[in-house]
Amino acid sequence: METSNRYNRQIILPEIGKNGQQKLAESKVLIIGAGGLGSAILPYLASAGVGEIGIADHDVIEISNLQRQVIYKTSAIGKSKAKEAKTMISELNPLVKVKSISEKLSGKNALSLFEKYDIIVDATDTISIKYLINDACLITNKPMVYGSIFRFQGQVSVFNYQSGPTYRCLYPNENSNALNCEDAGVIGVSVGIIGMLQANEVLKMILGIGEVLSGKILVYNILNNEQQKYDFDKSDFQSISRETFEEKYNKTEIEEVNFESVLDEINKDAVLFLDVRNIDESPKISLQNQIQIPLMHLEKQIEKLDKNQPIYIFCQSGIRSKIAVELLQKYQFKNAKSIAGGALAMKQLLQEKKNSHEFTN
Repeated sequence: METSNRYNRQIILPEIGKNGQQKLAESKVLIIGAGGLGSAILPYLASAGVGEIGIADHDVIEISNLQRQVIYKTSAIGKSKAKEAKTMISELNPLVKVKSISEKLSGKNALSLFEKYDIIVDATDTISIKYLINDACLITNKPMVYGSIFRFQGQVSVFNYQSGPTYRCLYPNENSNALNCEDAGVIGVSVGIIGMLQANEVLKMILGIGEVLSGKILVYNILNNEQQKYDFDKSDFQSISRETFEEKYNKTEIEEVNFESVLDEINKDAVLFLDVRNIDESPKISLQNQIQIPLMHLEKQIEKLDKNQPIYIFCQSGIRSKIAVELLQKYQFKNAKSIAGGALAMKQLLQEKKNSHEFTN
């Protein structure tokens, strides 16, 4: 009785009915990322009656998240996103089975995880993870519901649906330097709109209704409410094998260091601090033993670096610096490390160090 009462308003739709509601109850959906996009996707899938939802996110809630990640409360700051999201869903709809996965998606766990679900939803803002999701979906033959935000514009598409075009068909260049939300900025309503459009694609696939955005990308601009749909074809890219996947993604993890642990090295000529941000980015960091080479130019200017010198690499928030470390490793640099938190964390520590020095003097 509770089921019919809870879902009555959608069951009366001829396109759904009791059979459609049963399809929803039998479906299993995995959402990668419980941030801004995930905060819009999760409650609508749960309230619609998707039978099983997995939430994969290794991050914790920060105060800056609350501006757009609206499923979290201020009292949850510092807690696991995946676990808090699970609590929210269970309170919203106790009929839904929810699993929280508080570990980072990687080549080591993606395939085994994806095999347990029917549809994979990309709610991330990191380009390298999107390629990982795409490739894991190809191997496990799962559709990937894609969403992306850049400032006031968002994109939605569905990849690998019934062997349709993939993420690599649309974006074959894996070496993209696109900014994430932390670096580029974002307003909450944009992730809300795009996230709900992603949830809509999931529901259409489960119910077998409407037109799925396979081979099409929807681009939505929130400033003028304009939207366009563009067609794209399946490329000659061949499906990735498990062996190739393992070789590509099961690499040694990029080593990160906290800036605090290397503060005493900021004036030592024996080490180098490498800023891979663009020239116009702020906050400005000025260290005695520092050079700046934007990530997009790094490979062409790699001869400026000494392979035998310890190199600490930073960007704005710690994402592009990992890409830079990976690039240097390809050229046999053995002692390159990424600074966690990037220039934002560095600026704060340098200011604290300065204030402390002024106080003691």
